[in-house]
Amino acid sequence: MDKVVVFDGVCGLCNKALSVLIRIDKNQTLRYSALQGEYVKTLDINKDIDSIVFYEEGKIYYKSTAILRILRFLGGVWILINIFYIIPAFIRDTIYDTIAKHRYKIFGKMDSCRMPNKEEAVFFID
Repeated sequence: MDKVVVFDGVCGLCNKALSVLIRIDKNQTLRYSALQGEYVKTLDINKDIDSIVFYEEGKIYYKSTAILRILRFLGGVWILINIFYIIPAFIRDTIYDTIAKHRYKIFGKMDSCRMPNKEEAVFFID
């Protein structure tokens, strides 16, 4: 897999964002795996990670940088997201961490990982 978005499968915000990504990925190149899935065990990442992860051609990106890389990859109007690289990563990640800390309270937590519908199943690794 060249480009894989690893997300928190029980997070309401993450699952809503994932639905948007699937819809705007016109070339249908991205693949998806839950942090709680088997695929994550094959990656060389911290097993206690609680962040979005983007695996791109052998490199792993976390938090705000993962989000920026994903959106930049999509091209089109999303290329404008590059402007946020002028903000230092520690500031972007502080904002990310603040949202992540409260995501279950605001967006809810599901009892189990998201199950893709029939049309989405092809995009999911596990």
